[in-house]
Amino acid sequence: MVKLWLGENFSKMKVLISDTLSKNAVSIFQDRGIEVDYFPNLTKEEFKRVIPNYDGLAIRSNTNVDKEIIHLAKKLKIIGRAGIGIDNIDLEAATSKGIIVMNTPHGNSITTAEHTIAMIMSLARRIPEANLSTKQGKWEKSKFTGTEIFGKCLGLIGCGNIGSIVADRAKGLKMKVCVYDPFLTNSKSNELGVEKVSLEQLLKASDIISLHTPMTETTKYIINNQNIFSIKKGAWIINCARGGLVEEKALFEALKTNHIGAAAIDVFEKEPAFSNILFESQNIIFTPHLGASTLEAQEKVAIQISDQISDFLLNGSVINSLNTPSVNKEEAVILKPFLKLSELLGSFLGQVKVRSQNIKSVKIEFDGIASNINNKPILSAIFYGLLRNYFDNVNLVNSTSVAKQKGLEISTINHERKVDYQNLVTVTVNYENYSREISGTLIGNKIPRITAVQGIPIEANFSSKTLYVRNFDKPGFIGSIGTLLANNKINIGSFHLGRRDDSGEAIAIISVDQHIDNNLLKLIQDLEHVVRVDYITF
Repeated sequence: MVKLWLGENFSKMKVLISDTLSKNAVSIFQDRGIEVDYFPNLTKEEFKRVIPNYDGLAIRSNTNVDKEIIHLAKKLKIIGRAGIGIDNIDLEAATSKGIIVMNTPHGNSITTAEHTIAMIMSLARRIPEANLSTKQGKWEKSKFTGTEIFGKCLGLIGCGNIGSIVADRAKGLKMKVCVYDPFLTNSKSNELGVEKVSLEQLLKASDIISLHTPMTETTKYIINNQNIFSIKKGAWIINCARGGLVEEKALFEALKTNHIGAAAIDVFEKEPAFSNILFESQNIIFTPHLGASTLEAQEKVAIQISDQISDFLLNGSVINSLNTPSVNKEEAVILKPFLKLSELLGSFLGQVKVRSQNIKSVKIEFDGIASNINNKPILSAIFYGLLRNYFDNVNLVNSTSVAKQKGLEISTINHERKVDYQNLVTVTVNYENYSREISGTLIGNKIPRITAVQGIPIEANFSSKTLYVRNFDKPGFIGSIGTLLANNKINIGSFHLGRRDDSGEAIAIISVDQHIDNNLLKLIQDLEHVVRVDYITF
């Protein structure tokens, strides 16, 4: 996984498209040198049988990527969803396995927003009922008296990409728009010309309520049996976002008592919705999850997801990821050597640990060029290197989350100061009573190199087999350790020394060509002047 993020060369990548996507998506993969199979009608058993062969997976809503599939996907590095919702992907399982999950949040925004407006207009003019009646040869003009939406209050729960477009369209229809969205800033609400309110205020004031929020633990059943009857009597509810935002049984009861005047539902808790309690309700319109179903939107998201998957597999670019920091094409080129350096710094500290104490906090400092780049992927690389020595199943995708779950305090500092190096990254790991610190740079902006350990200046490469020694700066140390290694047929590749001025404290970083076993490590530890020795592998 590290190699993938670092953009190393791979053998030819292979992608599976398991849902119906535009044939242009196939062409994009092929034109970029990626092998692609288009199998949109696989059974579950067929899917399980073939998924181990692929590096990438492109899907829509019909493919269920559950924990079992992810377990079987031995080579899979990325799942790309052509659309917004990822209810059909086990994000936790994918993250745990180091598989990046990305979507296309902007590709169908206009389409879904327009469907919302269409639903509102259909309710206002009772178009579905009038259409059916007229087709049946009736002429019930007086029966289908409509309602103007001019001047009505539209309450939006969620005002992101889609919600803001709905707000713009509604304002064009001369509606008043109020919004409940904890993430909407005052400046953005002013720019959109909407009123920010609490959820309670929105429910009481709105003539029409439309939902445009993702499905999360906090938004599930955001309209429920406890608050639905606090909604303004006779109001309408529109849901073109995600099934489960509205508790269906609660909506059924509110429609039954006419507390909710009407509803329009495009999404359901269980899909496909071949049966549903709401189907028994009056004054409600249903569509089969058509929010993103226009030719333009489907073409757009298919092209976007094939480009995003290709960019990731070929050069490490991460766009619209749901479980790891995003990295655009330009950043990926710059970050490649920094990710390698950062993972090595973390790995060093993960191996030179205080054995009897737990990590309390981690501080990362950036100087020079390093202080002006996207540091979120760098944190992922540092924690991957550090924590894989403590926990199983840590990877670049989940490493920062694991660090936070374990209660580590994380701080970052971007310095604006003069340093001896063009770029510098310093990592400090704090325990209960001790700390470990290492600094590193990139020589020629490419080659990782150690510049200091425990604040002691020392320049050394990251060699695959390394002895790190802390010792007293006394005569005879170099000779004794050199003789011991020679007697045990260990060849020294390089020997780097550093010391803290006038303190008697010194360190050595020794590159060796052969493996150091525990018996030899103990002999080194027993040498005069040696305080501690660690055998580190990179």
